[in-house]
Amino acid sequence: MIAVDLEAERKEILRRYRRLLRKAKPFLKDNDAKLIKKAFNLSVEAHKEMRRKSGEPYIFHPLAVAEICVEEIGLGTTSIIAALLHDVVEDTEVELDEIKSSFGPKVAKIIDGLTKISGVFEHGSSQQAENFRKMLLTLSEDVRVILVKLADRLHNMRTLGSMPRHKQLKIISETIYLYSPLAHRLGLYAIKSELEDLWLKYTEPEVYVDLVAKIAESKSSRNRFIKSFMNPIVDELDRTGFSYEVKGRPKSIYSIWNKMKKQNIPFEEVYDLFAVRIILDTPYDQEKAACWQVYSIVTDFYTPNPDRLRDWVSTPKANGYESLHTTVMSRAGRWVEVQIRTQRMNDIAEKGYAAHWKYKDGMNPAHESGLESWIQKVRDMLEQNDTNAIEFVDDFRSNLFSEEVFVFTPKGDLKILPSGATALDFAFDIHTEIGAKCLGAKVNNRLVPLNYQLKNGDQIEILTSNKQRPNEDWLRFVATSKAKSKIKDTLKETKKQAAIDGKEIVQRKLKQMKVPFDGDVANQLRAYFEEKTVTDFYYKVGRGLIDPSQIKNFKDFKKERQKSLRVKSKDFEYSDDFKKIEDPGKDILLIGEDMDVLDYRYAKCCNPIPGDDVFGFITVNEGIKIHRTTCPNAPELLSRHGNRIVKAKWMSQQQNAFLAVLRIIGTDRVGLMRDVTDIISNELKVNMQSISIDTETGIFDGQIRLYVNSTKHLDQLISKLEKVTGVMRVTRHDSREVN
Repeated sequence: MIAVDLEAERKEILRRYRRLLRKAKPFLKDNDAKLIKKAFNLSVEAHKEMRRKSGEPYIFHPLAVAEICVEEIGLGTTSIIAALLHDVVEDTEVELDEIKSSFGPKVAKIIDGLTKISGVFEHGSSQQAENFRKMLLTLSEDVRVILVKLADRLHNMRTLGSMPRHKQLKIISETIYLYSPLAHRLGLYAIKSELEDLWLKYTEPEVYVDLVAKIAESKSSRNRFIKSFMNPIVDELDRTGFSYEVKGRPKSIYSIWNKMKKQNIPFEEVYDLFAVRIILDTPYDQEKAACWQVYSIVTDFYTPNPDRLRDWVSTPKANGYESLHTTVMSRAGRWVEVQIRTQRMNDIAEKGYAAHWKYKDGMNPAHESGLESWIQKVRDMLEQNDTNAIEFVDDFRSNLFSEEVFVFTPKGDLKILPSGATALDFAFDIHTEIGAKCLGAKVNNRLVPLNYQLKNGDQIEILTSNKQRPNEDWLRFVATSKAKSKIKDTLKETKKQAAIDGKEIVQRKLKQMKVPFDGDVANQLRAYFEEKTVTDFYYKVGRGLIDPSQIKNFKDFKKERQKSLRVKSKDFEYSDDFKKIEDPGKDILLIGEDMDVLDYRYAKCCNPIPGDDVFGFITVNEGIKIHRTTCPNAPELLSRHGNRIVKAKWMSQQQNAFLAVLRIIGTDRVGLMRDVTDIISNELKVNMQSISIDTETGIFDGQIRLYVNSTKHLDQLISKLEKVTGVMRVTRHDSREVN
């Protein structure tokens, strides 16, 4: 029986391999098929004893990643080989040198970038952040490392169902925090949308299933509407002789859910559930004129919304995206988004960076320089960046802007900067020296300060002075990593001397207080004064921003702290709680039973209650905090600090009262609030902490903070309140304060 299964598996592996070759065949050159076969055989042999969590042979994963690289990203032979071998160095006995000698330095470099770092990390670092930085360092030589990683992440997300819950949470949080914005920035919209949809599937499964069902239900009526809407446009396109294709596609599940959440509206009230896309087959030199001609045809039949015209044909997005978007009013009284683009633009929108190379010859250099320019900026940032990994990831994320601002130099040259960039960012973008001496700016011939936020169409002239020098405040109002790194470089020398002075002052003060000085004490002082690094703490003491006399208060705090937490040398501040959780007999925090063993509390940013899916996060000074997996801070905590995450679950006998926040919206009437409070206090015997109501033109919007026992209790309360006459909607509301 086992032999039959193994034989069936062998046949399935070969079937998948042949499918990969069929999809890659159109662009394979002379020796490519032999190299791919060699990589496949090496991968099969290296992974032969390994299986995935689902029970499938491990080789299914690299084959699937290679197929995504070919079919969904449009990559070639080097990337296929790297995808087939991307896990062999990390998970098997195969060495990187062996890969290099068999497949060359390019493949070896990509695989090295994809291989996680092993070893010990310094205090305050994050292994995920270190791994991400290592992978991005390869970007300075070969962008394919990122594209193969995105293919790897997409397949892991597609097969996440077989993973345990705590690993699901870590993977989906990294995905929404870093990989989805990265896919967006590289123009891989199809992959970005699927990653976001899968994040929602595993974060809020019930919401996801409900939305999928509702989109499916509305499919036939949506298709009828699109056909009716497009009929007059199609007739005119045929008459004018355009070669075209029309697609009506629903918005992604994540974007619909996001809109519902932001606007606090149900599915039925999301008006732009889909977009109509008109894809033209036209020569490159006629693209712009053809797109505007089709826009003219669409607006001949339907009235456009002037505020919703987006022209990314004349000025493509920085990631290379080109399209003409308009929103028009249909005859049925519904707004419809129409996207007009050519086949080339559509390929770039779907496959992003990889598609640029397919069309590079004969393109307008201005149109293909946006993404190259962004990648060059990332390369510069990687070369200049010597901060710790977590700061680096934050810096990098700030570069993953989905929106840009288009501004002009005094000579009329176009500059594209991230949304939120200031006049100072513009100065550093022109030249480091101009940025360092920037005194102010003239925007459209009007004097503005350094922190003026740029707007589309601004024309900027930078004013400089040889007496001007960067200062700490500048870091607060620059948005680009180039400006930040240059300002930090200039400040570094000054800071270094101030930190040396500060350290001497701290050592003298501790000696007076008879407190022995070592690295552990220095780190506790950093935490007590809430500084990011020990150097920052020394610097502030050296500059006089922290009075040395305040260190006496730390000594008193330390005595109190030692009563509740036994801090061990060379461990993190949170070592006691961490050690208890890492007990081999117990790897999960039982909420309701462990209060006497562990110092834990409930996070105020999401107010978890029994029934919520939760995790524990080990903080520096406040023990363990329990967060909901849907907490607004969860993606950051789970993706940046995986080593401080604790599995947690509620005990069934838990009967305490937990704070929950409800948002209630409806039409105002006499006695409404009395009916609402009667249900809460009298009928369901729920205690309220506070209630606040805003009423405007007959509509009220209120927030009620109350205590419940569980999610079941809360659902019962919401159901009762929704039946009150005048109440339109009751939803659980998250507090947004960061913990």
